[in-house]
Amino acid sequence: MANTILFAAVGLGLLSLWIWLLSLVIRALRKYICSGGVRREKEAACRSLGEALKKHRMERNMTQEFVAEALGVSRQAVSKWETGAADPSTSNLLALAKLFGIPAEELLREIG
Repeated sequence: MANTILFAAVGLGLLSLWIWLLSLVIRALRKYICSGGVRREKEAACRSLGEALKKHRMERNMTQEFVAEALGVSRQAVSKWETGAADPSTSNLLALAKLFGIPAEELLREIG
């Protein structure tokens, strides 16, 4: 009899633990789903900056290597900026605008 009560108590404890974990997972999924707009907006902004940088570089027939040497960064850094994997620092953004012969405001205006 005592064993049956013990097993029932352990079973109820495990069941309540599973229900609690399931509720945490559901809340996390709900939060993730609701943040989709923010994630897409951030991705679009990064992609737009990369597209703007690549567009200006291509219009001036510059290679990634040339831009990298002019700014004193690696070609991989320029590639990451153009693909949206990373953003250039403020000083590099200003240097890019100067290299492209456009005001930094115009470059930033194209974002988003």
